[in-house]
Amino acid sequence: MSVINKPSLSESLARTRWAGTLTAEQMARVERETFERCFEAGSIICHKGDPVDYWMGVTEGLLKMSSVSPQGKAVTFTGMLAGGWFGEGSLLKTEGRLYDVVALRDSHVAFMPRATFTWLLDNSIAFNRFLLRQINARLGLFISLVEVDRSLDADARVARCIASLFNPDLNPAGGPQLQISQEEIGYLCSVSRQRANQALQVLERAGLLKLDYGGLTVLDLDGLRAF
Repeated sequence: MSVINKPSLSESLARTRWAGTLTAEQMARVERETFERCFEAGSIICHKGDPVDYWMGVTEGLLKMSSVSPQGKAVTFTGMLAGGWFGEGSLLKTEGRLYDVVALRDSHVAFMPRATFTWLLDNSIAFNRFLLRQINARLGLFISLVEVDRSLDADARVARCIASLFNPDLNPAGGPQLQISQEEIGYLCSVSRQRANQALQVLERAGLLKLDYGGLTVLDLDGLRAF
């Protein structure tokens, strides 16, 4: 599936939250050395255990970050929309990737080489501050994941999943409207499409969101986070 009016890679990079932390010289190097790949829905972007050679960002589409335990239990950590970047923790620790990333729809992903990422760390205090905020936001997200997973409440899991897609540090896509299918929400929350639909109806009746054709509109983001 082709993406209509998709921004160029340079335009996508310029719209990131971290671009504003860089000088013109630093941004020019990022644009020279970063490249983009497209992936069809269902494609594996990266596998758990792979060496981490790039900082990666979604320029178009929807990705799922997940893992399967040795006992076979699948855990979905989060979804990532355009503008979201991931992998900085593994780059900083020089360890293998700790999760799988899959494209839930046709997607484009930007790849910044490790050398470029490390150079930014060495040369930009503002970029380091951005990364601290991002890592802190991801830590908070994963702590909430543990809390909700232990509650075994599918309605709360769906609420948390949708709220995470509006985290300004991890998914800075913008406005209250989200184009996403109930099947995609089910994949992100590890529930069936039918169960996702039931949860969405509960959240709509609670006045937290409004279901639209092919998506939803968030009416009360704080309420979703606290549900």
